[in-house]
Amino acid sequence: MGSRTALVEDLMERFPHVPREAVFKEDLLRGGVAFDPSALSDNEGGEVKPKSYFIFSFDHGTLPELGEAALRRPPEEIILTGGPYDLRRTVVSVRVNPSSPYRVAADEHGMLGLYLDGKRISDVGVPPMPEYYKHKLSNGKSVMEVAPTIQWGYLIYLTVFRVCQYFGAKEECQYCDINHNWRQHKAAGRPYTGVKDVEEVLEALEIIDKYDTAKASTAYTLTGGAITKTVSGRDEADFYGHYAKAIEERFPGRWIGKVVAQALPKADVQRFKDYGVQIYHPNYEVWDEYLFKMYCPGKERYVGRDEWHRRILDSAEIFGARNVIPNFVAGVEMAEPFGFKTVDEAIASTTEGLRFFMSKGITPRFTTWCPEPTTPLGKANPQGAPLEYHIRLLQAYRQTMEDFGLASPPGYGPPGPGRAVFSVSSFMDSLPATEPVEAV
Repeated sequence: MGSRTALVEDLMERFPHVPREAVFKEDLLRGGVAFDPSALSDNEGGEVKPKSYFIFSFDHGTLPELGEAALRRPPEEIILTGGPYDLRRTVVSVRVNPSSPYRVAADEHGMLGLYLDGKRISDVGVPPMPEYYKHKLSNGKSVMEVAPTIQWGYLIYLTVFRVCQYFGAKEECQYCDINHNWRQHKAAGRPYTGVKDVEEVLEALEIIDKYDTAKASTAYTLTGGAITKTVSGRDEADFYGHYAKAIEERFPGRWIGKVVAQALPKADVQRFKDYGVQIYHPNYEVWDEYLFKMYCPGKERYVGRDEWHRRILDSAEIFGARNVIPNFVAGVEMAEPFGFKTVDEAIASTTEGLRFFMSKGITPRFTTWCPEPTTPLGKANPQGAPLEYHIRLLQAYRQTMEDFGLASPPGYGPPGPGRAVFSVSSFMDSLPATEPVEAV
């Protein structure tokens, strides 16, 4: 194509039913964006909400490789609007890549813009520092460290266990840098609590509830690494569930409660429900049977793909199919050395998985794969999956939802271009702009 701009414009022309905003968003998510020093935050002492590194690094370099962006954090997210493509408001999670063809910088008037191939393609908005980030817990910890918010303030992201008990090359998911992200923050001397105390979480939520007067925060997610043994004497269901129990007792009905955990046996899933969790995310990661074994070796060893899927279906009997929303990592289907060689093959496989779950009323969602360089798949595939794969996935995802008469899943805010806030993929941007049914 000769330039990144030409490639993007070609895809917008070939797939006119995919919002143009989603094309740019997917390219930024899969390949990252560079930041001019004029576009970086002043960390927690500034007026811009900084990137919290809430679970994974979601960067294309380690902290030492990010230059000034490692000292002055970039914004948590950016909003794209206007420009020559007349972009509607689009919220994008920040994934830093100093060598990206995309760059955020201020012009001579101090106005931030997104530049591609040296041309300004949109205005850029950054999230203001929320009032609740300006207040410390009684022990001096920051709210951003204990209970960061993402999706433009919609979601409180509670990574209460910041490492994973799938450890080493024979167990870790091959695209996941949760353990490295923990190590790099500790090495850099940054506060990064491994196991968050439930009372700290409650205190942080009290601060958010007090100062979030607009009630922008609507949901919380409890998550962290897989637990194959115990943490603090608790198994996985009890460990994550006891946070939900405490939150629901202290703040009944204030937020939609969600938990990301392994696909657990039915009795454990019932415990989540009993503790007050409303939405369950038993992520299946990648659909293809062989790729699941190769790229999720710990999950294959401890549970197995077929049993994982059976447990997802069983959980719908407890939560209701609409409230079971398993994630997959979009793009690893094409990762070398074992992935599909063509976009056609990858889309066919992923669509098979979508149809399997959607035919039973379960609506998966996806995160756009960021090839973090400390992971095996990131090292082998620094460019990630082709942009065409991501655009065709959006088309296939919406079509499959329509085939089975499904609406946008609860707990993700409004769907539609110009309205969506879900920031780590464009699936919500690509759905019809109808009011979601948030009740669960």
